[in-house]
Amino acid sequence: MFKTLLVASVVAGASLSAPAAGAAATNVVVAKDGSGNYTTVQAGINAVSAGGTISVKPGTYREVITVPSAKTGISLRGTTGNAADVVVDYNNASGTKKPDGSTYGTSGSATATIAANGFTATALTFRNSFDRKAHPEITDTQAVAVKTTADRMVFDNVTFLGHQDTLYADTAAVGTVGRQYYRACAISGDVDFMFGRATAVFDRATITALDRGSSSNNGFLTAASTRRSNPYGFLIVGSKVLSSAANASFYLGRPWHPSGDVDAIAQVLIRETSLPAAIKQSPWTDMSGFSWKDARFAEYRNTGPGAGTGADRPQLPAAQAGNYTAQKYLAGGDGWNPVH
Repeated sequence: MFKTLLVASVVAGASLSAPAAGAAATNVVVAKDGSGNYTTVQAGINAVSAGGTISVKPGTYREVITVPSAKTGISLRGTTGNAADVVVDYNNASGTKKPDGSTYGTSGSATATIAANGFTATALTFRNSFDRKAHPEITDTQAVAVKTTADRMVFDNVTFLGHQDTLYADTAAVGTVGRQYYRACAISGDVDFMFGRATAVFDRATITALDRGSSSNNGFLTAASTRRSNPYGFLIVGSKVLSSAANASFYLGRPWHPSGDVDAIAQVLIRETSLPAAIKQSPWTDMSGFSWKDARFAEYRNTGPGAGTGADRPQLPAAQAGNYTAQKYLAGGDGWNPVH
């Protein structure tokens, strides 16, 4: 009987030191080696109370995780301070088949789906390790590392790894604002790897545009779908874009209109950011029949070999620069200011 209970506990992701049923779990520890309260990240999420903290010890946790909307204000943190030490990883793609023969779709491919307002993540890595070359039978290769749908979210020293559609910065519903602050994060990918309708600030980020081997088009950094009524979509500020891809083979972005939605008018500003030679001289492009010129794309005081000006590179007027800062993007109606 004891052996049966022990096996059930391990299968559920809980260690023998898990809090008693019904106990307040304001702080829980996840460790693969059993030295914490739980051995899986999802078990820690399930156990923690709203406003609590989940501390994750080093290791690669191969699982799909979900933070439901009821878990408001929780924190997920790696214990070493080094994002590379704690990795949450899975490898579903949009076209990956489920056991019932259907496919996951873009949203369903996410390694982590986070729907809780006030969520904070610190010093860990989210990865979607889907390998296109290993699965030539899969043509829908969108593979999300993280999908976010909440408001007042902070990601601090977090790494997002993937290829197509790495970070899906979304909101809970059309017309709902979701403010998300990505501070000192690292994000890598190739096709549309920062996308969605959230109000998202990428501050002091390191963005790596991966080489797909093309001499002309290796991908697109952004594919925002900001609502027409929202003045603030994506802001990339004080950041660095890196790439080993061919010169002039990467776009800064294109406008995503989900299901042809004419009220999704992308807003993206890239300011005071270093751009590599891989960025095209005309860095914005059309998508699904929608012209990039109808979107709200702009740059401001960028540097590096990929920076430039001209008719195809709209620049934010200096007189407007004060209205497009991280604080302005995130303030909303409640004055939220996580920037430091």
